[in-house]
Amino acid sequence: MLRLTNLTLPLHHADEALLAAIFKRLRVSPREVVRHQIVRRGNDARDKSNILLVYTVDVTLRNEAPVLARFRKDRDVQRTPDTHYRHVATAPADAPRPVVIGAGPCGLFAGLILAQMGFRPIILDRGKVVRERTKDTWGLWRKSVLNPESNVQFGEGGAGTFSDGKLYSRIKDPRHLDRKVLIEFVKAGAPPEILTEAHPHIGTFRLVTMVESMRETIEALGGEYRFEKRVDGIDVEADGSGERRVRGLHLHTGEYLEAEHVVLAIGHSARDTFRMLHAAGVHVEAKPFSIGVRIEHPQSWIDRARFGANAGHPVLGAAEYHISHHCSNGRTVYSFCMCPGGTVVAATSEEGGVATNGMSQYSRNERNANSGFVVAIDPARDFPGDPLAGLALQRHWEQRAFVAGGSNYRAPAQRLGDFMARRPSTTLGSVVPSYKPGVTPTDLAECLPDFAVEAMREALPVFGRQIPDYDHPDVVMTGVETRTSSPVRFTRGDDFQSLNTRGLFPAGEGAGYAGGILSAAVDGIKVAEAVAKSLCRAP
Repeated sequence: MLRLTNLTLPLHHADEALLAAIFKRLRVSPREVVRHQIVRRGNDARDKSNILLVYTVDVTLRNEAPVLARFRKDRDVQRTPDTHYRHVATAPADAPRPVVIGAGPCGLFAGLILAQMGFRPIILDRGKVVRERTKDTWGLWRKSVLNPESNVQFGEGGAGTFSDGKLYSRIKDPRHLDRKVLIEFVKAGAPPEILTEAHPHIGTFRLVTMVESMRETIEALGGEYRFEKRVDGIDVEADGSGERRVRGLHLHTGEYLEAEHVVLAIGHSARDTFRMLHAAGVHVEAKPFSIGVRIEHPQSWIDRARFGANAGHPVLGAAEYHISHHCSNGRTVYSFCMCPGGTVVAATSEEGGVATNGMSQYSRNERNANSGFVVAIDPARDFPGDPLAGLALQRHWEQRAFVAGGSNYRAPAQRLGDFMARRPSTTLGSVVPSYKPGVTPTDLAECLPDFAVEAMREALPVFGRQIPDYDHPDVVMTGVETRTSSPVRFTRGDDFQSLNTRGLFPAGEGAGYAGGILSAAVDGIKVAEAVAKSLCRAP
């Protein structure tokens, strides 16, 4: 089978045009093609007047050898790679049960892979099952009532459950583990289109049912979930040579769980767990992250800017954007986690703080587009020497935002025109904010570091030249966005174990090794494989 990439056709092409393009590109007759299958479809909208669809297609020919020889120097005509996933081990009968801390995308796939290999993992999560967690999350959005242990950040499914459900990333993935993730998602109820779309997404409502389905699969394979079990301590023992090894976990319920193989998939907001691990001597480093706001535009503006007269075409869907600018003060401002046709949501996990995030449903048909509009933070520049200082920085600005919003979980918001004019907003304009439980017009400069405000004011006109009306005065900015990624990294070695604590396998976003659902899930697979190998290795 051959893989043909970068095959372009007009947006409005007929169904039969794809097969005709394959014949022409490969210079073969129709009778030589046995079958073809679309692997991926994206679009090239750089020329709005001539938008192209870009296909990757697998083609089975009656005789591949002469075609391969003819195109031996062509990168767009290659043998189809083997994307089939193969387990690296099978659990011995006497294998101890590994423990996975966290039931987000990373923990979910670590648990799934371990269960499929027969290791019967125990999965701990401080939050609740996804249905109960959803009720608690809506409690904050609708009634301003926060449950610190069950919210956008904590509970089954992790932070990705209340997001756009994006399933693409820029990670290098030579083993095609992302394909394994997408296939398992489809088995769990995701639309099959995610296997072929260049930028697949799912949306919150579908993610809820998928997470439930995957839990049932893990339990059927011998895995065990234990919800509302926060890990408050880690038992580490040093041998005569000084090598440290994890021996067990202390739970907030007073229980003790013996464990010598622990996957640390705690997510990017488990600040109390970060501090506990640091106090226990687990190696941790400060990591870059970003701070800023959520910025909202009518989705129709973004569609028109990206697609011109083709805005609204069903194949194109809701338009996205990705932009960045390097500022004169040395900071980089960029869009983050853009949610077409979505809403801005309350994402705090601590009382007395406001943090925002973006969310979309599969349809992406809400009025506004929103994106993180954020400024990069460099630990070496902004808080050198303390690996946990980023946590304090996040908390400080979240608390400032809480007060500016009215100390009731309403978020501070500002018209872009007022932000640029350096005056507080007293009212908002034509762009209606989507954040629940509501916003309070104010001055966002009081809720962000000065360097971030300076950089954002420089970047907005630049982005306005790239995307018409991006810097329209009525655009709404809602603060603050602080949870772009983990502010720490629990550094691991080539064997995926902590640098100084054997048996502890840092994984996913919270450990500083992923950013988003897909990359976290892929990291979960890699760590599960490392755990399996360590459990199968002879003593």
